Amino acid sequence: MRILVQKFGGTSLSSENARARAIQHIKRESDNGYSIVVVVSAMGRKGEPYATDTLLGLIRENGNALPLREVDMLLGCGEIISAAAFCSLLNSGGIPSVALTGGGAGIVTDEQFGSARIKRIEPNRLVKYLEAGLVVIVTGFQGITSQGDVTTLGRGGSDTTATALGAALHAEMVDIYTDVSGILTADPRIVAEAKPLAVVSYAEICNMARQGAKVIHPRAVEVAQQARIPLRVRSTFSDDPGTLVTDLPTDRAEHSVQDRHVTGIAHVAGVTQISVGAIEGRNDMQLQVFQTMAKHHISVDFINVTPSSALYTVFDQDAEKALYLLKESGFAPNAVQGCAKISIIGGGMNGEPGVMARIVEALTEQGITIMQSADSNTTIWVLVLESDMVCALRALHAKFDLHL
Repeated sequence: MRILVQKFGGTSLSSENARARAIQHIKRESDNGYSIVVVVSAMGRKGEPYATDTLLGLIRENGNALPLREVDMLLGCGEIISAAAFCSLLNSGGIPSVALTGGGAGIVTDEQFGSARIKRIEPNRLVKYLEAGLVVIVTGFQGITSQGDVTTLGRGGSDTTATALGAALHAEMVDIYTDVSGILTADPRIVAEAKPLAVVSYAEICNMARQGAKVIHPRAVEVAQQARIPLRVRSTFSDDPGTLVTDLPTDRAEHSVQDRHVTGIAHVAGVTQISVGAIEGRNDMQLQVFQTMAKHHISVDFINVTPSSALYTVFDQDAEKALYLLKESGFAPNAVQGCAKISIIGGGMNGEPGVMARIVEALTEQGITIMQSADSNTTIWVLVLESDMVCALRALHAKFDLHL
């Protein structure tokens, strides 16, 4: 069989028009000879009746004391409703289909309720339905433990379900349908000149996803990369081919411009920069600082460590707690709240002289101070004040000619 996995997010299923467009994509690929597995998210976003955030609201309204195991039982309902409703639509439209929960599709996870990891997939039942000519609809975001308990895979879990099923079934492709027409060079709400990318590598899209681009979850990309399965990020509301994510040679890759230093720019706002100096007579500053953050479940990022100081960022909502804990430990931390982390991403920058110089030039021309920087082989990060973020994104996008 030629198997194609199609994942439809909440906005792709939230209205009658959106669901009709999703069915058109399924029918087109079925007519092209594919056996189709459809992975669905819960319908809609916060405030709509079956969205995950709406279900979480039920817990808050009813004592807010539900154990994680039972939270997962509740949250799994959104995708089950979505799968059943969509199955009915397909069958009524003459497309024979069957709906399966994550457990029914053979997705077995560990017992980390709320953020479970997939241990294995046993797809025999799913394959039998495909061989019978059915479109198989699978609930995203969930699996089942070896004890039979429902688990959820954490935020972005439906993307992970899609690529994991693609890997288990040796699918030709995994299509991630959303409300945007692929991966863009920057957030179009901030940079009007942002343009769609025809092809990106797994590493590039992983970095973009981790650094604020919310089109696809990085866990899902890592699964696809390990299995060497190409991804396409596409719009439910268009027939545009979207963005192809692959490291494999393809006709599309050959006809796209690959000689670029920078692929795109992502950002994360709402972070606080914390600096901690060493205390005379103590040589355990770094150990104490980061053990304290870890013990109290405060996520740290953008870390620079020297023998005499530690510089890092936390999310603004964690800043007050972090500063209190550091002072309790005898340190005198300094903090700058309201910062933004900007990521300049591109596989072509590795070993290329002058990239950092152009970044500094772009920001200096706008009078923007770089508060901190770091780099890897595919990404350079700079920290700026959040009040400078929009200007910085636009200046960097222009400096690297990403609008062309």
